[in-house]
Amino acid sequence: MKKFNLFKEIIIVAKDDFLRAANSAKRFAVRYDGKIVFEPFEPDLIAIYEGSIPPLSPLATNLSRPISEMLGKDYRIVEDEDRLLIKASGAWQSIISYNQKRALYDDTTGDGIAEFSDKVLEDMGWHATEFNVSYREIVEQFEEKCEGILLCIEQEEPYQFSGLGFVFDIENAREIGFDYCVASIKDKLENDDDFATLTDDEEEAALYFKIPL
Repeated sequence: MKKFNLFKEIIIVAKDDFLRAANSAKRFAVRYDGKIVFEPFEPDLIAIYEGSIPPLSPLATNLSRPISEMLGKDYRIVEDEDRLLIKASGAWQSIISYNQKRALYDDTTGDGIAEFSDKVLEDMGWHATEFNVSYREIVEQFEEKCEGILLCIEQEEPYQFSGLGFVFDIENAREIGFDYCVASIKDKLENDDDFATLTDDEEEAALYFKIPL
């Protein structure tokens, strides 16, 4: 997975596309790759901005509005000829809320990863915990071996959040997760005395992973 660190990344947007969206009064999103899309949003959208820009009041005395102010105070926008260069790290809390519902996993709270949004992977993770295989261990396999995006903000001080994970091929992630769990559980069954005798839940988990007992 590619780490998309909001603290370092500059999102490049075509100025004309942005102005059309801004002046449309419609709800739109700026994707992490700089493309602009309108509602209804795709379920795999990774956005650094979602919203609409309200028109100026007819009572306003100044009828011009700088592009640099259109997304609000948490975004820094620099105009570069026909492009806009956007720094979005100041809006990280909003960016979490935009993307949480679409991410495969959420590691932003400091409490660790509690679940996967994909039901197959969630069932897998739930069964794997019977053998002390954590969600974080499974996620490390995704981050190493899967194509996808880890949307995060990392700097030495202050440390903000570890990331929202998105994989581009969910079937591939399921295979990688399953194979890792099988290998880990087999190793524990062979080498960990804590699993010399299994509980009913552990036997059920082994059956889920097709591990003969």
